[in-house]
Amino acid sequence: MPEPDAPPAARHCLVTGATGYLGGRLVPELLAAGHTVRCLVRDPGRLRDQPWRAEVSTATGDVTRPATLPGAFDSIDVAYYLVHSLGTGADFETTDREAARAFGAAAAAAGVRRIVYLGGLIPAGVPATELSPHLRSRAEVGRMLRDSGVPTAELRAAVIIGSGSASFEMLRYLTERLPAMVTPRWVDTRIQPIAVRDVLRYLVGAAGLPADVNRTFDLGGPEILTYRRMMERYARVAGLPRRVIVPVPVLTPRLSSHWVGLVTPVPDRIARPLVESLRHEVVCAEHDIARHVPDPPAGLIGFDDAVALALRRIRDAQVATRWSSASVPGAPSDPLPTDPDWAGGSLYQDVRELAVDASPAALWRVVEGIGGDNGWYSFPLAWALRGLLDRLAGGVGLRRGRRDPARLRVGDSLDFWRVEEIDPGRLLRLRAEMRLPGLAWLELSVEPDRGGARYRQRALFHPRGLAGHAYWWSVAPFHTLVFGAMARNIARRAGAT
Repeated sequence: MPEPDAPPAARHCLVTGATGYLGGRLVPELLAAGHTVRCLVRDPGRLRDQPWRAEVSTATGDVTRPATLPGAFDSIDVAYYLVHSLGTGADFETTDREAARAFGAAAAAAGVRRIVYLGGLIPAGVPATELSPHLRSRAEVGRMLRDSGVPTAELRAAVIIGSGSASFEMLRYLTERLPAMVTPRWVDTRIQPIAVRDVLRYLVGAAGLPADVNRTFDLGGPEILTYRRMMERYARVAGLPRRVIVPVPVLTPRLSSHWVGLVTPVPDRIARPLVESLRHEVVCAEHDIARHVPDPPAGLIGFDDAVALALRRIRDAQVATRWSSASVPGAPSDPLPTDPDWAGGSLYQDVRELAVDASPAALWRVVEGIGGDNGWYSFPLAWALRGLLDRLAGGVGLRRGRRDPARLRVGDSLDFWRVEEIDPGRLLRLRAEMRLPGLAWLELSVEPDRGGARYRQRALFHPRGLAGHAYWWSVAPFHTLVFGAMARNIARRAGAT
């Protein structure tokens, strides 16, 4: 087996996508392997609550803005490219192409010794014109990075099985929520899934590849299964009754992505490319990566074991990252509702304040536990309807849930909100990620008050154009009911704990 061209501990790694699903899991694995890590992020504040934050350096930059990249590569040996523009709109292939070109050029100019990219497993013998736009773009990005002048390892994986991955969430919710289902033809497509732990092991190991390796590597687990068989096996591992699965030919990828979006928390903009990627058989054509990163003595993790590990992490609330960890592309970071005199024009507010007969700590536990299975403490049907309308408009909807049932950190998704700021025990600020004609926030704060606590709740909306103003005034009559009941019920829940 070829030896790596430098001691592993000598490598300085740049990780893009550290706020996303795989990047957020790769960073601690690289640190554990003895590497030093720098994270390239648009907003370093989103890493603030990561348990490994003090062990890494950060560079502020964006792969879609080439001028922000050069300084990020200073003294870097290995650069991990774990970002894509999936779900940003019809022109995402152009965005991906330009970002890859800029990243490769900046890495080459800085003398980076290796790029590691995680792409999608490409069906054998299928012309590029017949691939889904998602897979076609992934393949093009890999090709551009390999042609950048920097030796590139393009690792290609199909369905990744791990707590929080979009592929796993799709499989999980389809199987759990539908004891009997009419399914598209792609349920009988052969797939070679792989456990997220094995993907991470290969990503870390790729840092030590010989300098002359510039190629693709197929990644897959030890079993080849149909999607139907994956659902049946998932049901068995999860202790569910046997599922009845009836495939029909009339469900196109577009229709079946809407079906997936209706049943699972995965929105259409992500479900559709996942579904389209399953039209063709995705099975490894080689396992050459094992020449450089040997399989573990016990072998790669099998499908049943990968599902069991994922379910255990979900049950024990130890999901480190989720598919929704990455923010909605294009979500603005400024202005903030705390800006003096409001920097951006009109700002509508709905403010509620109550004295609570409970300790500040008890009230904060209710505040931090909001959303997900606990709901929003007022008119569940109204919240569910708002989530459904958002899904129909192409938004994320209400069913993303929470990463952890009791704890929140900056950057967490929370149904159709994103945690923008959290001051434990005092303040939780959420930014809306539903489809709106403007920007919206929800602030929940706790203060001590004469032996008890005071709860303050602010809903803020910065309208965009006439449609934004019309939207606010059309929903304002419902705020007294929804937000008023929410404040009262949160206070009541805190007093009952």
